[in-house]
Amino acid sequence: MFDLTLFILIVLAGLSWFSHNITVALALLVLIVVKVTPLNAFFPWIERQGVTVGIIILTIGVMAPIASGAIPTSTLMHTFMSWKSLLAIAVGVFVSWVGGRGVTLMSGQPTIVAGLLIGTLVGVSLFRGVPVGPLIAAGLVSLLIGKT
Repeated sequence: MFDLTLFILIVLAGLSWFSHNITVALALLVLIVVKVTPLNAFFPWIERQGVTVGIIILTIGVMAPIASGAIPTSTLMHTFMSWKSLLAIAVGVFVSWVGGRGVTLMSGQPTIVAGLLIGTLVGVSLFRGVPVGPLIAAGLVSLLIGKT
């Protein structure tokens, strides 16, 4: 029996690989392995906790330079002295807020998720974006359509 979902995952993995977006290709290959093995029993957990686990790993990666000392405390203190750093803080707050709205929208209106994922994959594959887009995109959509 032909599995259209598996075919779509393979095509997207191939497109990601050929567009040199190895991160997305590897993520799709992991999902393919999960789908075609007994690990598919974990899909409900992945669907519920995947975003949270991903955010935790992303946060660890972002915070690692602070934890390792690669960004000294003096540099952190000077963050509040530069207008560019203050602007970065403000944008960080805004984007975090928008991303939070995105999580709410994605869980409340799952029909939007497919469009967000396709848009993110196109952005990642063709425009060298990074796959953190769905949360921010969903948050922006929530601002545009007035949903939280």
